[in-house]
Amino acid sequence: MPQRGRPRGFDADEALERALEVFWRQGYEGASMSDLTAAMGINKPSLYAAFGSKEELFRKAVTRYAEQDMEYARHAFAQPTAYEVVATLLRENVLAVTRPDRPAGCLSIQGGTACSSENAAVAGFLASSRLAGELALADRFTRAVAEGDLPADADPAALARFVMSVTEGQAIHAAAGVAREDLRQTAEIALAGFAAVSGARPPAHVDPGQGVS
Repeated sequence: MPQRGRPRGFDADEALERALEVFWRQGYEGASMSDLTAAMGINKPSLYAAFGSKEELFRKAVTRYAEQDMEYARHAFAQPTAYEVVATLLRENVLAVTRPDRPAGCLSIQGGTACSSENAAVAGFLASSRLAGELALADRFTRAVAEGDLPADADPAALARFVMSVTEGQAIHAAAGVAREDLRQTAEIALAGFAAVSGARPPAHVDPGQGVS
């Protein structure tokens, strides 16, 4: 028997996916309850019954986004060298923020970079999520230093901050309509800068200028 307040045949995953796209396109504050319920095909009582408040729905949408749309980051972190981690992250980020089947940009940026004081918790939640990614990348670079893949004097925190600043900036540019090929160029420049500053070098079998097709 369906839960009270939910329409027969209600698919929570599909509804959450639709809400995710609304938040991505319009941001947390720009997405009204009317926008959300229309996209999800349910009424307000059904939304509250299934997902709780608007903020709870947004947090669940961000979690879903991290699990499916940020999978490329997990793939990048699994690469064997710091250079390959950054090359994969920068290049696949370009693809992720310019997907034709998704809104341009990144939900964690567009969702609520700036919010009114009453929604400060939402902006804080997104900032914490982005910082967690940066800290994870710094940990990966720390491991690279310990393994001798990066020089002992490399600064993992500063390097991670640089890479994340680039990916976040790429998302903003993508949302503004910058073309994929232009973002690819930026990614390659950033990769060259990372290599020059960090001392990271591409594996012998990797062409430093190759991109992800």
